[in-house]
Amino acid sequence: MHIPVLTKEVLAALHPRENGLYLDGTVGMGGHAKAILDAAPDSKLCALDRDSFALEFAKNNLAQYGERVSFFNMEYSQFEEALQQLGWAKVDGAFLDLGVSSYQLDTAQRGFSFRNDGPLDMRMAPERQHKSAWHFVNRSSYDELKSCISILGEEPMAGRIAREIVSCRQKSPINGTLQLAEIVARAYPASWRRKSRRHPATRTFQAIRMAVNEELKELELFLGKIVDWLNQGGRLAIITFHSLEDRMVKHAMRRWAQSCICPASAPICTCNHKPGVRIIYKKPVEASPDELMSNARASSAKLRAIEKLGPEQ
Repeated sequence: MHIPVLTKEVLAALHPRENGLYLDGTVGMGGHAKAILDAAPDSKLCALDRDSFALEFAKNNLAQYGERVSFFNMEYSQFEEALQQLGWAKVDGAFLDLGVSSYQLDTAQRGFSFRNDGPLDMRMAPERQHKSAWHFVNRSSYDELKSCISILGEEPMAGRIAREIVSCRQKSPINGTLQLAEIVARAYPASWRRKSRRHPATRTFQAIRMAVNEELKELELFLGKIVDWLNQGGRLAIITFHSLEDRMVKHAMRRWAQSCICPASAPICTCNHKPGVRIIYKKPVEASPDELMSNARASSAKLRAIEKLGPEQ
């Protein structure tokens, strides 16, 4: 059962209003969407997910809301297309949860996790994505593997892991999740394996998943246009689980909230620039101890949010 993280905090950040229009770009199983719809009577929700399997779950879980919810099987960076189909010029709130759902992790055939053996897949939208994790692991060069695992996985053993992958695949292709996890574990020094609190393959699997699904590119595209689609007073809330994603969101929000864009060398401000948004939380909101006790997945979740300002604010 998927438990949505930081639900109360998300509602506080979005502050859903009656008759409002809302965008959930990563509806998943529909947990956050349900909370938004319950909090704002007569509001409507545009629900996106590029995972068609997850979207079917969301449709069932949100069936009680009828025509208040419209579903679209697409990447969240394509939200403009969905809103245009609905005839919405602006929204009163937008939300992203950038984590992987429990359903995806627990379904062995999807190949996201090493908890159960499955094919190396990891595609969020397998019907539209040609290259899977298998292609990435078995066809990428040593340098590409090392760079991916080092940057996206923030893995200090990236060089050793990439070298071990290349060595093993020369004998036979790497086909399964457990096979890859064992290869990564072998690349780890024994002393590191003994001290580590998590499986040695955790960061490598995260990095490969992010590369296969171009997750940072998706986020960059979304951040580049979402503010223009917010009504005055509209809010944007984003939950991240990775430091690179959190950094992207933080920098974007700070840029939108700038009151001056003059060069640093300028002695006085002459730009007359007005901030486009108000940052709601100075620091990211994290899960409370009570939530962590009931939902370990929330341990790395960080919530950031902004409010769109009007021309006179």
